Amino acid sequence: MNYYILSLAILPVIVLAWVVYRQDRFEREPIRMLLKAFFFGAAAILPAIVLESVLSAFTPQIPIVSGAYTGFVVAGCSEELCKLLMLRWAVWRSKEFDEYFDGIVYACFVSLGFACFENIAYVFQSDSYADALVTGSVRALLSVPGHFLFGVMMGYYFALAKFDQEHTSSHMLKAFLIPMLLHGTFDSLLMIPESMGSAGQIVGMGLFVVLIWFDVKMWRWGIRRIRHLQELSQQQDADRHNPFSGFTWNF
Repeated sequence: MNYYILSLAILPVIVLAWVVYRQDRFEREPIRMLLKAFFFGAAAILPAIVLESVLSAFTPQIPIVSGAYTGFVVAGCSEELCKLLMLRWAVWRSKEFDEYFDGIVYACFVSLGFACFENIAYVFQSDSYADALVTGSVRALLSVPGHFLFGVMMGYYFALAKFDQEHTSSHMLKAFLIPMLLHGTFDSLLMIPESMGSAGQIVGMGLFVVLIWFDVKMWRWGIRRIRHLQELSQQQDADRHNPFSGFTWNF
């Protein structure tokens, strides 16, 4: 396996990590914490594989249903649950997690750590150089950005769980459910045609168009959530630098 193929697996991860890092405009996170989140995300692959193996044993043998089950339950549920647990373990109690946008930054680094090592595994498992090239290219355009966007959604609700303490439990539940549903939808659009065998070719073309539409929608949702937490972080930053913040006049 040459360095070009390996770089194809890693480069989209680096680009998206840089993008989210640059969006943290007020108090950027220490590199050591970002690396911690990244490698915790990579470590999430191990429990995810175990959980996926267990859940795969219960896959229905009905076409379409089996594709949806694999997308939502085996992949979506396992991977997003393991990433969320690793995210919480890595940063929840850290003093560096002190503003809303940090939730998105750390969640994206966990997701990108997961995607990076998953990408490398897929590339190295390819049967030929051509297969590795196709796999790396497709995953660079779809799978890695997908994990990034699942991370944005997870981080959004994870941050709300941290700072909106009256609703911590409901926000934490959403930090799992929303990425899981998005991940499940994304994977199911690819796996349902596979579960149909040769009959799924025409269906697959139609669902691929739906997948592209869905991907565009996810980017729009993600950008809105990034902007919302940037606004909340800006307000936090202003409050920290305002000596009269929280002070009320009593007459």
